[in-house]
Amino acid sequence: MLLTLDIGNTQIFAGVFAQDELLLRFRKTSKDIFSSDELGLFLRLILRENDIALSDIKDVAIASVVPDVSRTAAVACARYFGKEPFFVRPGIKTGLKINTAYGQKLGADRLADIAAAQQLFPEQNLLVIDFGTANTYDALSKDKEYKGGAITPGLGTGLKALCQHTALLPKVEIVRPEKAAGLSTETQMQSGLYYGQLGEIKEFIYRFKREVFAGEPFRIVATGGFARMFEEAGVFDVYEPDLVLRGIKTLWQYNQMPRGKKATPSAHKEKVCAR
Repeated sequence: MLLTLDIGNTQIFAGVFAQDELLLRFRKTSKDIFSSDELGLFLRLILRENDIALSDIKDVAIASVVPDVSRTAAVACARYFGKEPFFVRPGIKTGLKINTAYGQKLGADRLADIAAAQQLFPEQNLLVIDFGTANTYDALSKDKEYKGGAITPGLGTGLKALCQHTALLPKVEIVRPEKAAGLSTETQMQSGLYYGQLGEIKEFIYRFKREVFAGEPFRIVATGGFARMFEEAGVFDVYEPDLVLRGIKTLWQYNQMPRGKKATPSAHKEKVCAR
């Protein structure tokens, strides 16, 4: 079995794979300060409570955008699993065409996202939108060339900014309001957060269509915690909640293979949508 960890600015999203099957997924906050012992014991407890023996974990693969937690995780894996984890980082084999200069700065989570999307939807133009602490937009051509992307504040980050930098605006629940014109401060904030982000998404899709794909059809793949809020808006083609975990597994697998051998894709069969 393979233990995968996506270490983000807000939380650690983890999963356990047996071959291509994702047997278990779980989350832990990454905002609190914790030691390698605390993380190691947490992982062991979660596995034990889900009837997964420590000896069944043969490898650990990690994508991290938080360097301090990366070091903590590496020590925890060595101490509690006896494993040196594989890290998604610059210089690993990806099977993608990424400009060398930019590839050194592309976040590990974003690299995992596009690697998984390409495996799921081979030979298609792709726009991957990840809704997290930050929203990220990443474009990949049908011949696997990374075409660029964008980064914007996520819903939670936007709410936090409003609350911290204004004297009277309260913290509200992030929900999809029925209409844009709210009648209270709370509903107006909810409207601004949701419809403001919906407008952002539509604008980026429009610009990527013109500037990146030149009118060619492309598939929009969404992932991340807040993506489900926009499903009914019809702005993306497919929602893949475990995209980053599958991407970490894909990249780990790709780097275990002898050079020149290709991983077998587990592709979705749907036709790409023209926009």
